[in-house]
Amino acid sequence: MPSVRESAAVAICICLLGAGATGCSTTQEKAAAKQLESEQILKARAKRQAAKKNHHHAKSKSKGEK
Repeated sequence: MPSVRESAAVAICICLLGAGATGCSTTQEKAAAKQLESEQILKARAKRQAAKKNHHHAKSKSKGEK
């Protein structure tokens, strides 16, 4: 499973390819918006994974205390 950093790098590359070297400003604006959206999605995913991991860890800990 790729890390958040690797996923972000892939998303940035895709955005840059979409913008093209001589793209117009509207294409660049769309790429920037897509990049921001990708970053937000990846941050939310990382947050959910961390919460799930912490929840699982806390659940395991409480089971051990019984």
